[in-house]
Amino acid sequence: MGLNSLLGSIIGGGVGAFAYGFTFSLGQAFLMVLISGVVFLLLSVIKIKGKTFRELIFDGMPVAVRSAISVGIGLFIAYIGFQNAGVIVSNQYTQVALADFTNWDTCKSAIVALIGLFLIAILDKLNVKGSVILGILGATVVGIPFGVTNVKIILGTEGISWKFWENFANFFSVGETSVFASFTDAFSTGFPEGSVFTVIMLIITMCMIDMFDTMGTIVGCCGGNRVLSDENNKPHNYGKIMMSDAIATCAGAALGTSTVTTFVESGAGVSAGGRTGLTAFTTACMFLIAIFAMPFFAMIPSAATAAALIYVGVLMMKNNVKNVDFSNAINATTGFLTIVVMVLSYSITKGIGIGMISYTVMSAIAYGAEWIKYAIVGKKTAEGEEAPEKPKWNVSIVALVVTALFLVYFFVPTVL
Repeated sequence: MGLNSLLGSIIGGGVGAFAYGFTFSLGQAFLMVLISGVVFLLLSVIKIKGKTFRELIFDGMPVAVRSAISVGIGLFIAYIGFQNAGVIVSNQYTQVALADFTNWDTCKSAIVALIGLFLIAILDKLNVKGSVILGILGATVVGIPFGVTNVKIILGTEGISWKFWENFANFFSVGETSVFASFTDAFSTGFPEGSVFTVIMLIITMCMIDMFDTMGTIVGCCGGNRVLSDENNKPHNYGKIMMSDAIATCAGAALGTSTVTTFVESGAGVSAGGRTGLTAFTTACMFLIAIFAMPFFAMIPSAATAAALIYVGVLMMKNNVKNVDFSNAINATTGFLTIVVMVLSYSITKGIGIGMISYTVMSAIAYGAEWIKYAIVGKKTAEGEEAPEKPKWNVSIVALVVTALFLVYFFVPTVL
């Protein structure tokens, strides 16, 4: 949603409008998405010593950050589920609060979601296959008497027609207002005068969000599962995963969608036992079928699907929290910040970014302090006593570069 928000700001004139004398058209915005996808693709193809740039970035990430990603994403997924179902609501005093269960009109969606969650957990405890799907369907049925499930949608009278082509009529319309026409026009018109710096910063921002959202999601879904990842929590076929993500971004730009990235909801498929590309292919086929039965799927309330998201969060937390190193103060603080910022900022990228910056800064300061201590204590070591070990630099060159990029991402505005 961060990428959607960014794209909406670009199209809506939030970036550079009026005050800076330029605005971006729909096609120019998607052209930026395409360029970011091409850059992303190059990072996934160009190799150094047998590894692509994106693999080098992954390998250079501190273990403290990598081990916390899965936990952070688990809580992030659960938080999304709680919000979608209305279990967690906004509050003018504390920003967030628990649903008011004394008010039936506002809490019934939350109750349906919790019933769905309990149903999924019970079925999983009983080793019932498809517990997540059954839980969603069960919550959908329970939502009918609660007034949460709108069965009228099936009749096609609630704005969603069974004639699927009507739902996509605006997108496939021929004319200057269509996405494809605007996109192709952008190649000839280019970008507005005076917007070079803004365009560069926006493309860098898109690349950063896509790269670390995808990396975080993949590590979160596969980490801790030795069938899907190695002992360092690096997913098998990581390079191919990144390649498919980059190609999808390029294709998505031409078809009128923001940067295509791996969704955290993919954790539902992994938790259900999905291990290969056959799972993704089957899901794609189901989406294709869903186009022809959109009212049926639209009838399923967000409260029902929220139950699945919350339970996936439970599984990811259970399986991965033990991998976070809380014995080391720097690692513990880094892991904690990665997890908490990821949830509270509603962004995987920001969580990873704060984790990287905090780890690098704290490690550098600690390294300098240890060298001072070593220089003082080492000189005072009595004859025959064992001299203390020299301090070790634990931050890789890749981590330093990534940290620098995140500093640019956080502190440099897109418009000067």
